[in-house]
Amino acid sequence: MVLEEAIRGGVRAIQLREKDLSARELYVLAQEVRKLTKVAGVKLFINDRVDVALAVEADGVHLGQQSLPPHVVRRLIGNKLMGVSTHNLQEALQAQDSGADFITFGPLFFTPSKAPYGKPVGLEALKEVRKFISIPILGLGGIKKDSVREVLLAGADGISVISAVLCAPDVYQAAKELTGVVLSQKHEIAKS
Repeated sequence: MVLEEAIRGGVRAIQLREKDLSARELYVLAQEVRKLTKVAGVKLFINDRVDVALAVEADGVHLGQQSLPPHVVRRLIGNKLMGVSTHNLQEALQAQDSGADFITFGPLFFTPSKAPYGKPVGLEALKEVRKFISIPILGLGGIKKDSVREVLLAGADGISVISAVLCAPDVYQAAKELTGVVLSQKHEIAKS
């Protein structure tokens, strides 16, 4: 299974975002993924579907801009983790103010999976958001191994990727390399 290889390579959280599945199909898949993540000690987030997240005892949910409002979701999920996708400073501030535990910010670079959300926001926008956001920020959108360093230096606490791992010829190796760069760069930043 691709997810097993990604986890073996060092991935510490998985967001299940199968928007085309029915609620029942998503629940069945989420149960399988939950078993895998629980054994591996990896966090599982369900995209947008609070009901499925609660049903499979996921670690949390991840909300988009068209999801239920974060303050409503917080009442439903209690102290489970809640992330919110953001694309500009205003959305980031709203997410933080409404109780998000972390945000994703981007797309930083071009990527087909984020093309519907507009052109990339770039690293300067990430630097600006970092000035005002105290919760963790995960950079996303078109991040490759050779751009991880600049994303972290611009203020991200970590990265969120799809194609850099799942489309790689060797999922394990891609995950291992990316997590290695993140860990070494965070160590360098902490020393400076």
